[in-house]
Amino acid sequence: MLRTLSRVGAIGLALLAPVAAFAQDPGLQAPVAVAEAAAAVPNPGNNAWMMTATVLVMLMILPGLALFYGGLTRSKNMLSTMTQIGATASLAMLAWVIWGYSTAFGPEGNAFFSWGNLFLAQTDASSTAATFTDEVISEFVFISFQMTFAAITAALILGATAERMKFSAVMLFVPLWLTIVYFPIAHMVWAGGGLLFEDGALDFAGGTVVHINAGVSGLVLAYLLGKRRGYPAEPMPPHSLTLTMVGTGLLWVGWFGFNAGSALEADASAGLAMINTFVATAAGALTWMVIEKLAGHKGSALGFCSGVIAGLVAVTPAAGNSGPFGAILLGIVSSAVCYVFVAKIKAKLGYDDSLDAFGIHGIGGIVGAIGTAVVYQPFLAGPGDGSTALGVQLWVQIYSVLVTIVWAGIGTLVVGLVVKMLLGLRVTEEAEVDGLDISEHGERAYN
Repeated sequence: MLRTLSRVGAIGLALLAPVAAFAQDPGLQAPVAVAEAAAAVPNPGNNAWMMTATVLVMLMILPGLALFYGGLTRSKNMLSTMTQIGATASLAMLAWVIWGYSTAFGPEGNAFFSWGNLFLAQTDASSTAATFTDEVISEFVFISFQMTFAAITAALILGATAERMKFSAVMLFVPLWLTIVYFPIAHMVWAGGGLLFEDGALDFAGGTVVHINAGVSGLVLAYLLGKRRGYPAEPMPPHSLTLTMVGTGLLWVGWFGFNAGSALEADASAGLAMINTFVATAAGALTWMVIEKLAGHKGSALGFCSGVIAGLVAVTPAAGNSGPFGAILLGIVSSAVCYVFVAKIKAKLGYDDSLDAFGIHGIGGIVGAIGTAVVYQPFLAGPGDGSTALGVQLWVQIYSVLVTIVWAGIGTLVVGLVVKMLLGLRVTEEAEVDGLDISEHGERAYN
């Protein structure tokens, strides 16, 4: 027995000797260095979360936004609204993978746009995308996530043009608008080297890129199209607040992918974005209903839905840049300001923003983008360390809002005029009276 143990011990010492020598000889450390220099591998947990977040954003488009907007229209325009949203999202996805991702996040670029990855030619299954730490995720997952942002932003514009814009005009407008407006703004705000990114603008999930962009663009198109026939003298109430409420719920659920997913990891930042998406939205919903009551009306389902969206929009740029208390304040302020625009200022300015894309997304996005400078500060329990003074950050945020408004406004005006010249923007009066469901698509939502 002792002889056996001694033999085992001798073998063990013999095996350990090379290990000891390897550890002592610097010349034998190369394999370790090579291992440390190996390319980072995507964390499966982060990858799985980002795939989930991407699907949640897709839920926001179909069925979320389609039902939300569809329910707000008159019944004769229900299917046309939903069809425009679905077709717009589909077209945006194709444009994104062909040239959009390259224009927004390509390997080469300047302050306004990038290039070098058309048709995703530089991306394969082993490609990775950086996060905000030393982790990476699959680049295809990152591309898909950002693709849904492009899709929903283009679809949001349709709330301002509902019930009167040609389907063919929408299909020409979308790729031109994405190319001239959305892709460059996404690059400026979110890509390294981008104009606003380098200035230090805080936009966690798209206050400028998505909401101000879509809202301002919708306003420009609404002016180009003109008012709906009979507006505002003829009542045009939503035909199904039930469907709008269902769409609202789907949007709120999907927004967790939108906001928490923008952390690009399943980490504490995502958790912060998650709780902020809960509380800002709840505050916005209740605030709108309280204001309705104070104005002498009854707290309504439409008011609840409007407040939910106002809160979600405002917290989008601040999702990971605010503490929960700051998010609640943003939800309250955004809901109040959006209510004033929708109920009072809209009529005075005389534009027909059919479903209040500008009144809620545009105005709420402005409130959220500028307010992020305040809620980011440590005195409101924000995640900022105080190294950037409030006044400095406030100017950076205002500047980013102004750049987005000007770029989106001018770009949309140019694209809108081109489409109007080539195809015409608006359906005929007869088609508008019959409803776009039957005149544009040959079918009805309800028989």
